[in-house]
Amino acid sequence: MTDLTKALFSTAAAIAISVSAAQAHDTGDGDDLTLVYAGTLLAVPGTPAETQQTIVIENGKITDVLNGYVEHDGANIIDLKDSFVLPGLIDSHIHLSHEWSPSVRLDGVTKEDGDVAYDAASNARKTLMAGFTAVQDVGGPKEIFALRRAINAGKIDGPHIRAAGRAISVTGGHGDSHGYIEDITDMFKSKTVCDGVADCRRATRYAIKSGADVVKITATGGVLSNTNAGTGQQFFDDELKAIVDTANTMGRKVTAHAHGKTGIESALKAGVKSIEHGTYLDAGTAQLFKSNDAVLVPTVLAGMTVVDWAQNSNWLAPNSAKKALEVGPQMQDMLTKAYKNGVTIAFGTDTGVSKHGENAREFGYMLKAGMSASEAIASATMVAAKHIEMDDEIGSIEPGKYADMIAVDGNPLTDISQLSDVDFVMKGGKVYKD
Repeated sequence: MTDLTKALFSTAAAIAISVSAAQAHDTGDGDDLTLVYAGTLLAVPGTPAETQQTIVIENGKITDVLNGYVEHDGANIIDLKDSFVLPGLIDSHIHLSHEWSPSVRLDGVTKEDGDVAYDAASNARKTLMAGFTAVQDVGGPKEIFALRRAINAGKIDGPHIRAAGRAISVTGGHGDSHGYIEDITDMFKSKTVCDGVADCRRATRYAIKSGADVVKITATGGVLSNTNAGTGQQFFDDELKAIVDTANTMGRKVTAHAHGKTGIESALKAGVKSIEHGTYLDAGTAQLFKSNDAVLVPTVLAGMTVVDWAQNSNWLAPNSAKKALEVGPQMQDMLTKAYKNGVTIAFGTDTGVSKHGENAREFGYMLKAGMSASEAIASATMVAAKHIEMDDEIGSIEPGKYADMIAVDGNPLTDISQLSDVDFVMKGGKVYKD
C-alpha cells in the first residue's frame, strides 16, 4: 500500500471516530483491497479487545487496522460486525499424516505412500476448518514435506506447516519400529534412527537435508511405542549435545519428546529449546526451562485420549496400555505445575493421537490448570508463533502479517468453548469458511 493510500485510510478512520462508525470515504481504486469489519477484535492476544474495527487487507497481508467501519469504493467487504475476531490459531504439535485407531498397526503395512498423502491432505483441511491456520508437524513421513509444498503453492487447502519429518531416535527407542516380525521392523527402520555421537550427527544432518524446519528428537520413551522400555531417558547426554550442536550449525532448533524428569532436564541442559509433553517435570525442572529460555508444549489432550483408550477399549497394545495408565493421568497436574512455576507454554495437542479437527479441546485443560482464557489464547497465537519461528508473519492481526484470522459468535475470553465452533476462517486473505 502506498503512503498516500495509508494517509487516506488514516483520514477515514478519524472521520469514522468523530462522525460515525460507518462514515464513507473514497480513496480511489479498491479492487485489490479487502476490508473486514470486526464487531469485536482481539488483534494482539494478551491486550484488550477493541470494538468496531476495520482490518485492511491487500495481497493476502494486513496493511492497517483502523477504528470504525471505514468504507472504500470498490473494496471487498467482509461483514463480521456481529462476531468476535481474533488471529488464526496455531497448534505447535500435530501429526497430519495419520490418526490413531484400532487399525493403526495394520495401516503401517497396508497403506501405500499415496494413501498417506491423501490422509495428510484431508487432515490438513480439517485442521484449517477448525480455525488452526498454522501448525508444527513434529514427526511424520516424507509426504508431509510434499503437503507443505502443495499448500504453499495453493494447490490444496491447509494451514501453514512447519515440519520436522522423521524424529531422531535411538535403536529400540520411541520413534523406532516395534511390534512386528524382524523383517518388517527392519524394513520400517528410519534413517534418522541413530546410536553414538557420530551417528547422531549424521541423522541430524539427514533430517535437515530431507527438509526439516525443526529437528525433533525422542529424548525419552513414549506411550504409543509398542515396547516395554519405559518413559525414561533414552539418548545419552553426549548424543543429545551432538544433535543440538549439529542442528544449530545448520540453523535449526531442536525440540524433544520427553516424559521422564531426567530426560527432560538432560535435553534442556544440552540446549534443546522446547519440550513436548513434559509429564514428570517439577519445580526444579521449571527453573531449567526458564534459565534456558525454553518452551513447554504440554499436549494434555493426548494424555487424556490414551487413558480413555486404555480404560475403555481393548485394541491398544498391552505395552502401550500400561504406559498410558501411568503417564496420562499425570499430564493435567504437569501443566498446573508448569503454569504455577512460570514456564512459557505454547499450545499443542499431539493431534493424530486425538482426532483431527478437535484441537481446541486442549483449551479446556489449560483453563483447568489455572490459565486464564486470555493466556490460553495467547499461547495458541502470540506464544506459539514465536515458538515455531513465524512471529514476524502470524500470531496477531497487525500490519505486515498474513491475514490469518478466525471469528466466533460469542466471546472466547469469557467462554473458551467458543473456539470449538469456529464460524469464519481466513488464511492469507482467502476465506475458507464463512
